[in-house]
Amino acid sequence: MAAGQQGAIMGFVHRRRRGAELFLLVLALAVGIGAYAAVGIGVEGEVPVDLLGYGGWLAGLVVAAHVVIRFVAPYADPVLLPVVAALNGLGLAVIHRLDLADGTTFARQQLTWMTLGVVLFVGTLVVLRDHRVLTRFTYTSGLAAIVLLLLPLVPGLGKTINGARIWIGVGPFSFQPGEVAKVLLVITFAGYLVLHRDALALAGRRLLVVDLPRGRDLGPILAMWLVSLGVLVFQRDLGSSLLFFGLFLVMLYVATERPGWLVVGSAMFLGGALVAWRLFGHVRTRVDIWLDPFAYYGEGTSDQSYQLVESLFGMAWGGLLGRGFGEGNPERIPYAESDFIIGAIGEELGLTGVMAVLLLYGLIVERALRAALISRDGFGKLVATGLASVFALQVFVVVGGVMRLIPLTGLTTPFLSYGGSSLVANWVIIALVLRISDLARRPAPSVGDSAGEDASAAETTQVVRLP
Repeated sequence: MAAGQQGAIMGFVHRRRRGAELFLLVLALAVGIGAYAAVGIGVEGEVPVDLLGYGGWLAGLVVAAHVVIRFVAPYADPVLLPVVAALNGLGLAVIHRLDLADGTTFARQQLTWMTLGVVLFVGTLVVLRDHRVLTRFTYTSGLAAIVLLLLPLVPGLGKTINGARIWIGVGPFSFQPGEVAKVLLVITFAGYLVLHRDALALAGRRLLVVDLPRGRDLGPILAMWLVSLGVLVFQRDLGSSLLFFGLFLVMLYVATERPGWLVVGSAMFLGGALVAWRLFGHVRTRVDIWLDPFAYYGEGTSDQSYQLVESLFGMAWGGLLGRGFGEGNPERIPYAESDFIIGAIGEELGLTGVMAVLLLYGLIVERALRAALISRDGFGKLVATGLASVFALQVFVVVGGVMRLIPLTGLTTPFLSYGGSSLVANWVIIALVLRISDLARRPAPSVGDSAGEDASAAETTQVVRLP
């Protein structure tokens, strides 16, 4: 690289772009509040009487988050918060639409959970000024994640809902500990891989065109394989099993840059899934419904595929542009506000609405990966990559299950579906990505600024290669 090019790179400073973020937030609020008003007009024939109060509360939450970013993370990515605000606002409107049909109050509860999520979002940004301090909690986070995953199996504490034992009950409240566990697992995997990636990257035996890892290096992936199978077998949760194992496999590949890990990991997961399909009835039922849902629908059958088939009917009726809010019947889909909210969106907003939602999720993943690319430290790269993978995998297994691309998994759609633990955890994830993005985009510190910066000089002075 020429000296002039290197100097230009090292002298480049990202703009703060908080004004652009504020402008995008106005558009996001227009989506959320406009959809809420459209629901009232479409269902009841008039603008909701609480539109001003609802809109003011929603605007207050996102503006408060924006102001905090201005002060504590001024160089953070300007696109993430508006995209999340648009998804959350649209989700609230769709849940409100279902409330009007079913006589429930899930939207009001979801707005309360959103408030808690924004509070924790702000708290994460204020307290965590440097993501690298999380490396101190690598093994503590792993232990906490394991404990959280085991809690639903404790008699008297765990609860089985819709066939999956992934909830714990405390009084009148239910909580899904796996949502917190996935954040802790990202921190654990990133800290572990930063320390051991050289050993994991050592070449083993070459099989055809793939360098397979050495047998003694298979310990981490074998442990995660067993954990994912345990979640599948004992908690009956195919979605979380795929999410946890896929998360570790992606981060392992990114850390070592060895496709052999993908080959071994994919083979292990497929083998474990095949064994589970042969041995456990609930897994076999999910696969059978996926292969032929109409055989389990209607009179004279077990009607176990009622939810899936009604969603498929609704999306087919919605077509390209949808029926419009209030003109469809998404309430026919059981648990449409949580597991099948994509089906409700497809019926009333059509394929166009679904594609717009998927585009917003794609933006979240892209911006998180962008933060990983420009991060100056290996831990930040892996954490941002892991959090991007969480969103990508979760959206894939949820939307893929609703559209019958893969068997149903039971995960929630981030920011759209009703569910407090999922919504709160996802707001914290966005805060972590923004913190990594802020540290990566801000001007690089001069060598010798502080003892702490000197200790990480090797990480902070990396030069980005130009193509």
